[in-house]
Amino acid sequence: IYPAIDIYKSGTRKEELFVPDEEREKVVLLRRYLTSMNPMEAVDFVLDKMKGTRNNREFLISMNQ
Repeated sequence: IYPAIDIYKSGTRKEELFVPDEEREKVVLLRRYLTSMNPMEAVDFVLDKMKGTRNNREFLISMNQ
């Protein structure tokens, strides 16, 4: 991912103002899941899941699979 980001620190406050509840819940679950991995594993996991999706909504839906 360019530019490089720290996935563990990439959250924002007040996201409830601009992210629908259903999506925000999935993001929270994704963050919790990623914390169980080392940073490289987490990046690889996210990139792999992103490859098959066209947008954020599809990406979050793919988290159920």
